[in-house]
Amino acid sequence: MLLIHQVPPRPAYLRVKIGRHLQRLGAVAIKNSVYTMPASDEAQEDLQWVRGEITRGGGYASIVEARFVDGLGDDEVVGLFQAAREADYRTLLDQAREVARDFPRAGLPPENRRTEVAGQVSRLRHRLGEIVALDFFGAPGREAVEGLVAGLEQRMKPETQSSFPHKSTLSMGEHQGRTWVTRTGIKVDRMASAWLIRRFIDPKARFKFVAAKGYEPAPRELRFDMFDAEFTHQGDRCTFEVLVERFGLDGDSRLRHLAEIVHGIDLKDGKFAREEAAGIGRLVTGIAAAHPGDEDRLARGTALFEDLYAAQGESTRH
Repeated sequence: MLLIHQVPPRPAYLRVKIGRHLQRLGAVAIKNSVYTMPASDEAQEDLQWVRGEITRGGGYASIVEARFVDGLGDDEVVGLFQAAREADYRTLLDQAREVARDFPRAGLPPENRRTEVAGQVSRLRHRLGEIVALDFFGAPGREAVEGLVAGLEQRMKPETQSSFPHKSTLSMGEHQGRTWVTRTGIKVDRMASAWLIRRFIDPKARFKFVAAKGYEPAPRELRFDMFDAEFTHQGDRCTFEVLVERFGLDGDSRLRHLAEIVHGIDLKDGKFAREEAAGIGRLVTGIAAAHPGDEDRLARGTALFEDLYAAQGESTRH
């Protein structure tokens, strides 16, 4: 759906009001006077309200259901929506990290700040809900902020001493010959996690790459690094870290080192300050740029992480 409009220069507040309204709806600008939303009855109704505001203010607006024939394509328009929501998730993740700094290493925040921190966590959850409602195409970044906010909520419960609720080691025997499902467009955490799954957890694993939103898993399918997955971000841990710990692989020092590198590339929070993370991150970016297909990315990522795992062993011997 396109909203094509012209707003008069006076009153000046009208342009700001219309812009904010469109932003709240999750519309993105193709040009200054052309905004787009996914085609749906709800979007049409929302845009009709905006059109009414514009015409009452003395402007002009039309709503069009469009198909791009040349120039801008559907994939590029989807990219605009994803970029907008990814930026929202990134901002909220930074805010959640600020709140997390008020927590001690274990247990609840100090009693004199507990009510204030609880309010901050509640506002983070509310804002996350607002962003998710406008995330029409499953933008990157939701898993990281969802994991951290859920971890903070868990930490606020008096009986909880950890933001990581799944401590028990899982049986690898119960996770064999599965289809492992993740979001399409794999990057560092999904590449590394897929390598880890096939290398250490399920040697006969098959992988399926699906849209980020709306996928319902079939029997014997396991999801990773996507919302509502069996294995995804928890607290401040990326999916690779979660898999290492849940399957009891954290006794392997090489995997722990790799987990710190993947964490640094994926979450960019400086937690482990691994110097090699920047260079490896550029290699992963190169794989993604050179190979648009997920199977190709998986093959290249598998080779990369196999070599990195071997290199960790060499570094411990010298």
